[in-house]
Amino acid sequence: MTLDQILSIGVIAAMMAAFVWGRFRYDLVAAGSLLAALALGVVPYEEAFSGFSNDIVIIVGSALLVSAGVARSGIMEFTIQRYAPNVSSVRAQLALLVIVVTVLSAFVKNIGALAIMIPIAFQFARRSGASPSVFLMPMAFGSLLGGLMTLVGTSPNIVVSQLRDDITGVAFRMFDFMPVGAALAAVGTVFLVLFYRLVPPRQRESTSMNEAIDIKNYMAEGKVVEGSAVLGKTVGELLKMSDGSAIVTSIVRSRDVRVTPLPDVVLREGDILLMEGAPEALDRLVAQAKLSLTDQRKPAASKQGAAEEVDSIEAVIGEHSILIGWSAQRLALYDRFNVNLLAVSRKGERLTQRLGAITLRLGDVIVLQGNRRALPEILRDLGLLPLAERPIMLGTVRRGVVPVLILAGAMGSTALGLLPVQIAFFAAAVAMMLFRVIPVREIYSAVDGPILVMLATLIPVSDSLRSTGATDVIAGWLASVGATLPAYGALGLILVVAMAITPFLNNAATVLVMAPIAAGFAAGLDYRPEAFLMAVAIGAGCDFLTPIGHQCNTLVMGPGGYKFSDYPRLGLPLSFIVVLVAVPMLMLVWPLN
Repeated sequence: MTLDQILSIGVIAAMMAAFVWGRFRYDLVAAGSLLAALALGVVPYEEAFSGFSNDIVIIVGSALLVSAGVARSGIMEFTIQRYAPNVSSVRAQLALLVIVVTVLSAFVKNIGALAIMIPIAFQFARRSGASPSVFLMPMAFGSLLGGLMTLVGTSPNIVVSQLRDDITGVAFRMFDFMPVGAALAAVGTVFLVLFYRLVPPRQRESTSMNEAIDIKNYMAEGKVVEGSAVLGKTVGELLKMSDGSAIVTSIVRSRDVRVTPLPDVVLREGDILLMEGAPEALDRLVAQAKLSLTDQRKPAASKQGAAEEVDSIEAVIGEHSILIGWSAQRLALYDRFNVNLLAVSRKGERLTQRLGAITLRLGDVIVLQGNRRALPEILRDLGLLPLAERPIMLGTVRRGVVPVLILAGAMGSTALGLLPVQIAFFAAAVAMMLFRVIPVREIYSAVDGPILVMLATLIPVSDSLRSTGATDVIAGWLASVGATLPAYGALGLILVVAMAITPFLNNAATVLVMAPIAAGFAAGLDYRPEAFLMAVAIGAGCDFLTPIGHQCNTLVMGPGGYKFSDYPRLGLPLSFIVVLVAVPMLMLVWPLN
């Protein structure tokens, strides 16, 4: 073994130790590893930043943006209410999510299947009061297992099929992977649902400021109009849409007649609902019930004269505010300042007046809607103190099924082979911006910067194993050890080694390195190559130990708030199960002789 090979392995070993230690954030560890590799000469200077143009970085960043667009559309809330209204226990929610993402991953790219299900996981987390981390890692692992079942489920299967064609003249067909893949998916799903608690609940670091702004008693109004989803339905049916996070405090009918909002009261056209809850709960209620925010008018363009994006913002009424002692109606807030009052919160008091009639006080927290560029100046004029920025979607325009159609187009184009996955998802991300599914200000918060930096800096470090020839040395050791093992041991060895090196090469590269070794290994032992090639594909598709071996694992790391060391907590026993199930199944379905 040469000095460069030893240094390459040493840098990667030190990097893995730093990841597991968890003292420094993962992107800083990855950047430090790249600098160390450059200093030691195992990564050439000209390759230092090649990872930033790698397809994996584009795929993960685009998928994060697309997933955020689907979440923002509100379509997932509707899906849950329509098809899973009574699923409230954490285990039942987890089972549903893992099963659906596993089945979807068999027929579309697993990262696409995972992207469309992540918003539903967040909705389930809000419903059950659980951390999203409970769902996201099992879903990522389920997507990897689902990808094993068909030719198009994951890249390693496609590469292995082509290699079998080169070796034997017969490629693997679409469902040749199904018997072994389905068995692994079934056993793996049961394990994930039963043992998800092996990973402790985590919280995303960036949500801490939002949690500090814990305002839960906003009062807002919504009007039942023609086309409302709750027209002719009861108050009880309406409240189901908020999962208990918002309530109706009163119903105003013609001529200010008040109706007590009992659960069996039937809602009529023209009813004005006085609602109380957190902003996201009120937004969910308004969007799903298709209520009209009363007296809400579209803000005109600001002084620049261009059509501008409408935004909503939280602000506190300061001691010098001109709003003190006035109501929105008396002050003619919209006519004078071109903003809508959407909600009001007052500490320690339940507001029962109509929104426009509430006399505002010092310290009240309000939600205003107006043109984004004009809002800072309006806040100064009104003497308001803006709260720390967080997404406030109450009163914003939804794009309905548009983001789902964009994602479906990306997934369909990859499944049919019309576009490579990186191009399809990048195009989908751009479409989300062009159709204004995601406001411009939220684009770079949706694209998780630390995750992308970690990926981009690790790619040249991991590739140093190949460029220094360390993988060839490992292959030689493998061949010498495998020759002394029985058939099941040799097959298991190929599978385990493919699993072990996938975190340091991408899964397709793992297949390209390991498949020829496996085929030659089988030939030397007078075995047929199919089971060994399948073992390589399974090993390359089953990285459950790190967040860096597969983009699905990386995709959930930021949203789930996971640490590097969390992955082997759940992934190591799952890897053992995969090996124990896959080896006998491979020998049964693909006989060695």
